[in-house]
Amino acid sequence: MESSDALIARFLALHPKAIDLSLGRIQRLLAQLGHPERRLPPTIHVAGTNGKGSTIAFMRAILESAGLAVHVYTSPHLVRFHERIRLGRFGGGKYVSEERLVEAFRRCEAINAGQPITVFEITTAAAILLFAEEPADVLLLEVGLGGRYDTTNVVDNPIAAVVTSIGHDHAEFLGTTLEGIAREKAGIFKRGCPAVIAHQDYRIADEVLRAEAEAVGASPILVGGQDFSVHEEAGRLVYQDENGLLDLPRPKLVGRHQFINAGTAIAALRAAGFDRFETQAFEEGLRRAEWPGRLQRLSNGVLAGIAPEGCELWLDGGHNADGGRVLAAAMAERGEHSEAPLVLISGMLGTKDSEAFFKNFVGLAREVIAVPIAGQIAGRPAEEVAAIAASVGLITTIQPSVETALASLNNFVWQHPPRILICGSLYLAGEVLAANGTPPE
Repeated sequence: MESSDALIARFLALHPKAIDLSLGRIQRLLAQLGHPERRLPPTIHVAGTNGKGSTIAFMRAILESAGLAVHVYTSPHLVRFHERIRLGRFGGGKYVSEERLVEAFRRCEAINAGQPITVFEITTAAAILLFAEEPADVLLLEVGLGGRYDTTNVVDNPIAAVVTSIGHDHAEFLGTTLEGIAREKAGIFKRGCPAVIAHQDYRIADEVLRAEAEAVGASPILVGGQDFSVHEEAGRLVYQDENGLLDLPRPKLVGRHQFINAGTAIAALRAAGFDRFETQAFEEGLRRAEWPGRLQRLSNGVLAGIAPEGCELWLDGGHNADGGRVLAAAMAERGEHSEAPLVLISGMLGTKDSEAFFKNFVGLAREVIAVPIAGQIAGRPAEEVAAIAASVGLITTIQPSVETALASLNNFVWQHPPRILICGSLYLAGEVLAANGTPPE
């Protein structure tokens, strides 16, 4: 049987660009497939710069804790493409099998008949086909890039549209202004559909999202910090909206920013009609939620065995200025409770604002060890990553790989075992999980 990887490689020849934001090609292919997008389970559509995946992880965990079958579509994947497509079933979903993925790819390829289409478009069409043909209670659908012209924006009547935190990223496609970025993300709002807007760090993003939701006729419009709120109290998460208060456990996902993502997830589910869930479903969901490569503790595995004894080893794919800010805040919070020195092992793509990312760690990180990202043409050379980190005042060294970087830390006598954060790219996170022998499941 031809592999899914071989088919994806063949899809690359169908369009000269990897990304070409447009809905025409996906709409054509879906029409030729008999409009599977019209037969999807009730769908919650999620856009945003940061926090999309974590918000979806919380929603999935809560919905599954309530006994529902949940389809999930996310991107990018970390180790295998199959991670993008989770097929729901009672008791917990599973990543799509190779056999079913290949079958869906072949059907889309045959119908497309060599016409121009991007890889993301044809693989999304395959995912929609699978989601339409496999019964489930809910589909959680993550935007790939932007919103208005993203391939996923073919769902006409979602049960809720959610926009998480807005920040600077993908400037080559979405522009450099927060107003423009927010306007593109708001393109998933639909008339008569609940619009849930997470608490925003930038006032202009909040204003644009509200205005766009009102202009399109979204209803109701629920804004974080106004229509719903979440805060930490005595180590627990307290959520409140017009329907009442929920006193819940601290989220399993690490970092104070996850309180906001969890609150947004709860607001979205309640807006989408799941407001009658027992409190237990929310409690279990917050305790169970997992999102690989996002402040993930690597306590075992090949790489964990290389690191200095007694250290904390963390992995995160955050790669933009705001991602760096919440990462640094999470590491600073842990630093309040121990004297472990923070060491970054970092690789980044040339398309990302590395300087803005590293500025968040000035005065916090003891050292940055720069590494290349294997197999990534767009990856910055380690020497360039080190130079950028040094330019903002961080002490830097260079190593040829994450493995050698971890091994090098054994050459020091540590007064307190270090806290090591591998960060800077989701591609690097995927490389690390594969090398550690702990891929997403």
